[in-house]
Amino acid sequence: MATEITKQPEIRVLPMPSNTNASGDIFGGWLMSQVDIAGSIAAHRYVGNRVVTVAVNEFLFIKPVLVGDLVSIYADIVHIGNTSIRITLDVMAEDGRGKESAKKVAEAELTYVSIDENKRPKTIQTNL
Repeated sequence: MATEITKQPEIRVLPMPSNTNASGDIFGGWLMSQVDIAGSIAAHRYVGNRVVTVAVNEFLFIKPVLVGDLVSIYADIVHIGNTSIRITLDVMAEDGRGKESAKKVAEAELTYVSIDENKRPKTIQTNL
């Protein structure tokens, strides 16, 4: 069943043939990389400075992603600590570049740490 999401994605990307695994589906590592990028964008937007990934708390592949699917990744902040921020991400794929309804293909939760110019943990100023 297709899921409709009304908020804007952090990123949208079109996987190419070079992103496939030996079975012809999009390589899971490629998808994980895109999720990390989307999560870091959301974390940086909230924190206002550099963030680094410290944990992939959970990553669930639900359905395969195919070449030509339009992949949209949505992020939600679920926890803000002293120096860390935890984000959940929903990965949606549209067959035919948006001609059909989006289907959820993966979900994840990642933790980022805010760092200063010396690459040391930096306290997050709560903005929510």
